[in-house]
Amino acid sequence: MERFQGLADEPMLVLSEFYQQNFSAKTYKLSLDAGCTCPNRDGTKGFGGCIFCSENGSGDFAASRNLPVKEQVEAAKKLVESKLKGRSGNRKGKYIAYFQNFTSTYGDTKALVQKYNEALECEDVMGLAIATRPDCLEDEILFQIAKIAQNHFVQIELGLQTCNEKTGKLINRCYTNEDYKDAVRRIKLASKKIHIVTHLIFGLPGETEEDMLESVRFVVWENTKNSSQSEGEHREIACLEEIYLNKKNSVSSVSSVRNLKPQFGIKITTLYIVQNTQLAQMYESGEVMPLSKDDYFALLKKAIALLPENCVIHRLTGDPPKKTLLAPLWTTDKKRVMNEIKSIL
Repeated sequence: MERFQGLADEPMLVLSEFYQQNFSAKTYKLSLDAGCTCPNRDGTKGFGGCIFCSENGSGDFAASRNLPVKEQVEAAKKLVESKLKGRSGNRKGKYIAYFQNFTSTYGDTKALVQKYNEALECEDVMGLAIATRPDCLEDEILFQIAKIAQNHFVQIELGLQTCNEKTGKLINRCYTNEDYKDAVRRIKLASKKIHIVTHLIFGLPGETEEDMLESVRFVVWENTKNSSQSEGEHREIACLEEIYLNKKNSVSSVSSVRNLKPQFGIKITTLYIVQNTQLAQMYESGEVMPLSKDDYFALLKKAIALLPENCVIHRLTGDPPKKTLLAPLWTTDKKRVMNEIKSIL
């Protein structure tokens, strides 16, 4: 199986291989809608949502939220059926139920847990991926998710986007870095089995290269600093502290960090500008420009050099909805983008 290589020539586990190791089969995520909203949309913390977020809450490929979860699952299976079966048409696979739209832990706990369990009852669904915000993991919902994780694979996806607090206010995310730190800590306390994945966006308005790389350092540090407790791993933790607190990018330092557990995940994508968003208005008025393909890939090379071996790369590109995408248009050529990503890894 193919592995991406970091700049230190250390193997980095990518999502397809991570799922293969866990489920012994080709595994696809099924985009689902739990019927939630976000606290920065409904007035609890703000209005309008994040400035880049589409009307569908980033889940543009999910089935209608009006459908029962099991019907959503079946509809989503049909979307990935040809990929799952492969060229032979005979390959068998598994699925992860991905509650993607908006904040999928924000709502009535009992109703949400019922939806999670309905998805898990579907044939060949091996686990859950739950997209949420760091400030929307109340004790009861986290307790229920931890109970599910006792018997099923669970990953919680936290939309951090950036660790620059000024940018955080600009994009209207309405939570702080302290919320993120607290969420990571509480998830780990709730269950060591939950796989934590963090989303970052490169190219947010006003951010420099250093801002974006600092966000990567921040995510790695917060997900790794309390992961290892044995005496034999103290030197690796000290190395991490040197890299991420002192902002050193040395390849030799990164390559000395090995086998830190548990694994955590990261998603990085370039900023997409889609219609009917505040970001679209900023783009049309010339206030923001997306990253070029060359600039984005150059940033990715530097970001990957900061990732330790226990970081699972879940994504380095996304799937913007072509019908509403304004920029950057180079992202619509998915095959070429994937080839470019492989060429730098």
